[in-house]
Order: sequence, then C-alpha cells, then structure tokens
Amino acid sequence: MATARDLRRRIKSIKSTQQITNAMKMVAAAKLRKAQERVIAARPFAGKIGEVLVRLITSSLEIIHPLLQVREPKNVCYVLISADRGLCGGYNANILRMNAGLLHDKPGSLVIVGRKGRDFFRRRGFDIKSEFVGLGDDIPFRVAKEIGQTLVDYYVKGIFDEVYLVFTEFKSAMTQKATTMKLLPVEPPKEGEKAAPVDYIYEPNLDELLAELLPKYIETTIYRALLESKASEQGARMTAMSSATNNASDIIDRLTLSLNRARQAAITKEISEIVGGANALD
Repeated sequence: MATARDLRRRIKSIKSTQQITNAMKMVAAAKLRKAQERVIAARPFAGKIGEVLVRLITSSLEIIHPLLQVREPKNVCYVLISADRGLCGGYNANILRMNAGLLHDKPGSLVIVGRKGRDFFRRRGFDIKSEFVGLGDDIPFRVAKEIGQTLVDYYVKGIFDEVYLVFTEFKSAMTQKATTMKLLPVEPPKEGEKAAPVDYIYEPNLDELLAELLPKYIETTIYRALLESKASEQGARMTAMSSATNNASDIIDRLTLSLNRARQAAITKEISEIVGGANALD
C-alpha cells in the first residue's frame, strides 16, 4: 500500500499535468475559433468555383485539356493531410487508418502533408513522392498552390492516372469526419447531380478559360481541405485536452480519498499504541 508521502507526490504531479492540459485546451479553443472562421469563409468560394467548372465542362463536348483526360488507373496517388503534432485524440489515427485501408484496396503512392502521416507510412515502407511538413497553424494559400502545382505536374507527365484527396472534414468541435474525394481527373457530375445549364458567353475562349480555371480549382480544393483538416485538428485537440483535464480531476479525487484513509489509519494506529502503552503501565 502506498504511503502518505507517495500519495502526496502523485497528487502534486497530477495537478501539474492538469494545469498543462487545461492550458492546452484553452489554447486549442482559441485556435479553433480562428480556424473555424477561415473554413466557413472558404467553403462558399470553393463550392462556387467547382459549380462553375462543372457547368463549363458539361456545356461542351469538344473540351480537350490534360487535367480532364481519363486514363486507366494504373498509378494512383493519395494526398494525405495529417497533423504535425499529436495530443489530438483520434484525429491522426482515424485518417491514417482510412488511408491505409485505401492503399490496401487500391495500392498507390503518397503525397503527404504533416509529420504524423509521413512518419507512419515511412516506417512501413510506402512510396512517398512528396512531403510537406511544418506548415504551422495559419496555412497560407501559397502552400496549396505549391501542392497543387506538384500534383498537376505529376498528372500531366503521366506519373499518376488518378489523384485522391484524403482529409478530415470539420463538422463541429466534437465531430470530425475522415473523407476521400477524387481530385484528378476533374470529372463532370453523375446522372441526377448535374447543375442547371447556363448559357455562358466566353471571353476569352473556352480553352483559355479552362486553362486558367482548372489549376485554380485544384488549388482552391486543396486549400479548403487544409483548412478543414486544421480546424478538425484543433477541435480534436481541444476535446482531448478537456477529457484529460477532467480525468486528472477524477484521479486527484481518488488519490485524495486514499490519502485521507492512509492518514486516518496512521492516526488510529498511533492512538492504539498510546492506549496499549497506558494499559501496560497499569
């Protein structure tokens, strides 16, 4: 049985840990608020540029562009967006498990954002074509442009026939959903999902417009996925640190109860010894 001194040391240690987890929860909450605002601001633009692009693609049957070419998927690329740090609950585990399942069903190569994903798949010997780590909390749009240009180069050169984006979609501070979407080739909507036809007047012509719009669509989609993942990470970290703080309180309560019992036992023992000594003198 632990002594009173050991219990006091454990209580002191856990209180120090509790202060750290509580501070991390407050920091994550502040970062989450900012990340959530950026996600909400990015969603309408990303959705509208995708809608316009789909209407342009479906408005003409004579469009020829490298990013629209559908090839037999011999070489597949998965763009995995993970975190650079841990202590965020099941955020990294969920997205890594999902990407591992995709690789099992359809083997391919990886372009990885975040240290956790890079380290996980590097240890297991997977083919990592490119990596982007240490992006920080405020991810600039130039990072999405760099990733997008890398993927476009891979696809145009025929290194990859399909590119999938694997990221975590932000629902709320308590809910995040691991998601996969096809990034390349850019495809028109399926039957029943077609947008209402629009009679566009092109200036300049359609080919030049698509040459500008398609890379912008790729970059915007990647940027939105980066923002979604960052907000999901902060939400998961805030929830995890809140749970850790509450668990520390429960442990402290149990240890305090054990300490009180140990002190009571020590006092009872001392009283028994005093009474026994007094009876011996009589």
